[in-house]
Amino acid sequence: MRLCKGHTLRAELTAEDAYGRTVAKCFLPDGRDLSEELVKQGLAIDWPKFSGGKYSHLEVAGIRKKLWLADARQRGRMDVWEKFEVRKKSASEEK
Repeated sequence: MRLCKGHTLRAELTAEDAYGRTVAKCFLPDGRDLSEELVKQGLAIDWPKFSGGKYSHLEVAGIRKKLWLADARQRGRMDVWEKFEVRKKSASEEK
């Protein structure tokens, strides 16, 4: 939110997805790529279908697993979260 609030962003339309949603490349007022900044901060992951893998090297370590678990939790799939917690606890006890 700090990156965008109160600023006018520039969007370059690049595609339309299978659901008819617009895909765009967005830029901050200083010219930085918003997607790049979000991936670097761990707030997003690279989506190779649209980026061609351009941001994959910027992903925060373990972010895909973290976001996947957060999504499962938000959707009420606590079984996924509980399995993760059990594995995490077992791993720490083995050390």
